[in-house]
Amino acid sequence: MSMSSAMNAGVSGLAVNSTRLATISDNIANSGTYGYKRMETEFNAFVLNQHRTAGVHSAGGVRVSTYRVVDDDGALVTTTHPLDLAVSGSGMLPVTSAVDLDNGFEEMPFMMTRTGSFRPDNNGVLRTDAGLVLMGWPASSDGTVPLSSRDAVGALEPIRLAVNQTAGDPTTRVNLGLNLPATETEPTASGDPYSLKVEYFGNLGTAETLEMTFTPDTSDPTGMSSRWTMEIRDSAADPASNLVGSYQIDFDETAANGGSIASVTTLTGGAYDPASGTLPLTLHNGAIDLFIGTPLGTTGVRQLSASFSPTNISKNGSPVGQLAGVAVDEDGFLKATYDTGFIKTLYQIPLVDVPNENGLTSVDGQAFKISTTSGGFFLWDSGDGPTGAIQGYARESSTTDVAQELTHLIQTQRAYSSNAKIIQTVDEMLQETTNIKR
Repeated sequence: MSMSSAMNAGVSGLAVNSTRLATISDNIANSGTYGYKRMETEFNAFVLNQHRTAGVHSAGGVRVSTYRVVDDDGALVTTTHPLDLAVSGSGMLPVTSAVDLDNGFEEMPFMMTRTGSFRPDNNGVLRTDAGLVLMGWPASSDGTVPLSSRDAVGALEPIRLAVNQTAGDPTTRVNLGLNLPATETEPTASGDPYSLKVEYFGNLGTAETLEMTFTPDTSDPTGMSSRWTMEIRDSAADPASNLVGSYQIDFDETAANGGSIASVTTLTGGAYDPASGTLPLTLHNGAIDLFIGTPLGTTGVRQLSASFSPTNISKNGSPVGQLAGVAVDEDGFLKATYDTGFIKTLYQIPLVDVPNENGLTSVDGQAFKISTTSGGFFLWDSGDGPTGAIQGYARESSTTDVAQELTHLIQTQRAYSSNAKIIQTVDEMLQETTNIKR
């Protein structure tokens, strides 16, 4: 009968408004929780099959569904720590469970989060207080990140930092800029060699020296020969056999290109590359490309009628340094800075993208898992494709609007009272029906 269906509808109204009250409570309780995504409650009418009879209606009531609004981004709040991370725009940070990692499980769950305050634990693993471990692709020793599959997580690793980590940056390139005095190649000149020392850093961080001598050729009786012999020695090798290479350098004497290298003849050692203007040196503690200049170029080693003078000598590399700090840039590269000024890339942190963020399954610690309704994931470089950029020194605030939730609370309270009134009214009507018999 319609009276009983009205009572059932009132009962369903009490139930759905209780559910809405629970989501409002969650939202208000987490208004200060970083990375929290608010819950929404939707009511849907439940309609029974109606008989086509005038004056007959059975109330079906209401159904409720809840969902988390994951694609609603919260405001970014600046902090004072470089490992407080958030995402500006779309995408999420890949994380896994610290519990599973501590238990030594090989298959760890793949999760994602929008923000986190990551700190190294006693093993150097970057994790949050809620037990989320940050993951990334490890970089090679030269700082480059190998290509990895973007639809699988097999190459991702928990990010580990050695608190007392030391590292050296071997020298791999030296740029040599100097002037050789042209008048020293005249037949009346002394022919004494000129010496130059350039420091470099070996594979083990040791400071070594490239010892170079430039000997002028004074054998041309008609004038300046514009020819020099360059010898390179390595201080790290045995002094009796430390000659790395020797080269004959001829300089141009024309009006257009006077003073530039005309040609380089390799006498011993690695062959000169005219395209790059470098000499490949195989040293005792590593390999170095020594730039001396390209043929007819305006930089590098030159010969003019001026004194012997180094004009520009530069190199990469640094000695062994102690880890001073780490930070994540907008491209997702986790870089370590050492007290010698050396900066090294350790990991690349990708951003996770899914077709339907609101379909993700929510778990503890403001983390999410893939579900059948979210669709498959794809790993993007930070700032590429549909994803935003990773921001250090930032946290994402809760998406709860307290004023809005309090308004919903008033509405829910009134709706709950009204449904309770329906039940009370039906009860009184049934009581009156019972009294008819009396």
